[in-house]
Formats: sequence, C-alpha cells, structure tokens
Amino acid sequence: MGVLFGTDGVRGVANQDLTPDLAFKLGRAGAFCLAKDHPRPKILIGKDTRLSGDMLESALTAGICSVGADVVRLGVIPTPGVAYLTRHLGAQAGVMISASHNPMEDNGIKFFGGTGFKLPDALEEEIENLILSGENLPSPTGADVGRSEDFGQAGRIYGAYLKKVLGTSLSGFKIVIDTANGAAYSLAPNILRDLGAEVIPIFNNPNGTNINQGCGSTHPEKLMEAVKSYGANLGIAHDGDADRMLAVDEQGNLVDGDKIMVICALDLLRKGMLRGNKIVVTVMSNLGLHLALKKAGIEVIETKVGDRYVLEKMLETDAVLGGEQSGHIIFTEYNTTGDGIATALQLLKVMAETGKPLSRLAQQMVRLPQVLVNVRVKEKTGWDINPEIKSVISQGEKALEGRGRVLVRTSGTEPLVRVMAEGPDEQELHNIVQNIAQVVEKELD
Repeated sequence: MGVLFGTDGVRGVANQDLTPDLAFKLGRAGAFCLAKDHPRPKILIGKDTRLSGDMLESALTAGICSVGADVVRLGVIPTPGVAYLTRHLGAQAGVMISASHNPMEDNGIKFFGGTGFKLPDALEEEIENLILSGENLPSPTGADVGRSEDFGQAGRIYGAYLKKVLGTSLSGFKIVIDTANGAAYSLAPNILRDLGAEVIPIFNNPNGTNINQGCGSTHPEKLMEAVKSYGANLGIAHDGDADRMLAVDEQGNLVDGDKIMVICALDLLRKGMLRGNKIVVTVMSNLGLHLALKKAGIEVIETKVGDRYVLEKMLETDAVLGGEQSGHIIFTEYNTTGDGIATALQLLKVMAETGKPLSRLAQQMVRLPQVLVNVRVKEKTGWDINPEIKSVISQGEKALEGRGRVLVRTSGTEPLVRVMAEGPDEQELHNIVQNIAQVVEKELD
C-alpha cells in the first residue's frame, strides 16, 4: 500500500485530503500510465451521489484531457457499471469517484484498466510515483488536447446486460430495496421491476449529503423492519456505490455475505457450474461458512481482506465465486469486480428456481458467534510490533485455542484497528475483544 493508494484506490475527506488539485494530478498521471500506447485514448468516469462528486469529476476530467486523452462521463452509476462499460465500450481505462460505504464527507477515486479489472499494486505505484516525483508529463496543445462528453445511456446498457445474463421472472416477489441514497438509487429498483417484481424502494432519494446516512448495507436496521411490515419476500441492501449487497429474509433476519456465498456456491455446485468446486473468501469469513462448504466437498481458499485480493486469488485459482462477509461478492462469469445488483439477481434466481424462502436457504450455514470492534486510532501503523498489544492478543488466542480464533487488522481505508474474535461463547468473545480494544486504544491514541 502506497502513500496515496489504499486497498481501494485513493480515499479521504473531499476537499481536504482528496483535493481538486490531487484529483487533477491523478487524472494526468493515471491517463498517462493507462493509455500512453494509444493515439487517442478514451477514459470513462462514473460517480456516486456525493456532493463532492461533481467537483472531483471536473478536476479529474481536466487532468485527463490535459495529457491528450478523451473523457466519457457516465454520470451517477454503480462501480461495477464502470467496470463493465470500460470493457463494453472499448475504453482504455475507467475511473469511479466514490468512497463506497464511507460517510458523505469522504470521497475516493479508483481506476480500472481496459479489461475492467482494478489496477495491480505495481501500476498504482507507477501512478503514485509520477505524482510524488513531480515529473513533467506531456501537455499537448491545439487539436491534441482531450475532449469530454456525457454518455446518457450508461445505466440502460449496464442494466440490460444484467437482466440478460442473470434475469429470471420475479413475478410474485415482493422486494424491499435500500439503495443507501447512492449510485443504484434508480437503476436497481427499475431492474427488479422490469423482471416482474413488486418493488418497495427505501432510501432512494439522494440529495448529495444523505448517502449511507443511517441506511444501506452498513445500517440495515430500517430495512429489516420494512421487510416485516410490508410482508415482503426479502430485502436488499446496497452500499453507496452498489458493489456490495446484503439481504434480509422474510422474517426480518439479516443474511450476510457469508450466507449469500454459501447459498450461491451450493446452487452452482448442484448445477455443475462451480468450476473446480472452490470458492475464495477472506480471513474475516465465519467458521460456519467453512464448515458448511467443507461438508459439501467445496474447497475454501482464504486471502487477506479486500475485494482486490479476493479477485487476485480467484484469477490465480480459476475460481468463479468469491467475496467478503460484508457483501462484496464477485462472480467472474458476469463482472470483474464486486457487483451488488448482480449478487441480488443471483440470489433471487436461486429463490425463484428452488421455490424456497430465503430463511430456509440461509439455514444451510450455521453462523458461529463473531464479535468485531473497530478502534479509532491516531496512528494505525506499528500495532503489530507493540509488545502490550501482542501480549493481550496472545492471551485471547490462548483462551480460544482449539475452539475459535482472534483476528486483529487495520482498515485499508480508515484510521481504524479492527479487533475480531470468533467462537462458541459470545460473552467470552466480548470480554476478549474488549480487553484487546482497550489496550489498542491506550497504546495507539
């Protein structure tokens, strides 16, 4: 991880950390690195509904055009839509302006190569080094300066693709969908309606400042209530850029990414479509997932947290399904990144084909108690060599030896240390996590 790029692009408070000046430089350096072998490169830009999106889009556009590349503005669209359209429209690169599930004051910039995949670390480092070194880049003049144009068909084309490859009749389904006042606020409900469902959208009126505010996949409580009060078959929760999806069953219970992956993996296995009978997850996935899939003869491959690392391992092992407990799920048959709408359609397809309610499908995995605490710190580096922190972690591991596990890691996008414990006794887990969290807070404050 570099100075500018985290686990998911460049993020920070818009106009403070992620300034228009930095966005301009990212546009210049990114366009130069990603499109230098093309005489007239084309770069797509999408964004979520944050107020700062327009400001950063303008600066990015200026930077990209200043090195002679053309910009196609997609407008408000989910992150996976940018990944898909970059390939579909034959662009040399795509850029998404979003901070995903973060608060509205944050924003981010992430790049996709012409294949629709997020950039490897080496290419991000090349872009970063160009910016930090202040190296002079080409500044064409006259007719060689880049142009920019709006592309109004982005959502329609992406939606038509999803309906074609994943659509099934949803007639008879009543679905409550929480779009987090984000990038999928219009597109996701319309796709479900087009497929025949009765759709009740909530948190689908973005105003620039309400994205992720008490809603979406990080705050599903209102969705859980709504599913019960409307008597819906299920609820769907996206995050701000709709690359995630969590579900709520007909009884109002949350169905997380682990359970969704188990449902989809077992369905693909039954159909003979789970290539190599394997799935890729992160170290955060619940032990219950491992037990359910192992019982079915499915190999579970672990990697570190971050959808980019899941995807790298999927490509390396030729797996078709992988993802995170947070609902960041990747089906490589359909897209090159996590896709919340595609995941929702895949889950609905299983429900429609089996005729089983989501609560019953979710019972295929028994979740072991898991306690997670996020500790906000001033400086997150050095925690892993701090003797006090190492000692309290070791105590927790000894207490759970053979019955569970302790996992401590830093967030790739925020100043947080995440402390997680998993095992059979929830109260014991709370005690272990709180002990570790207190020491982390004391040592890193």
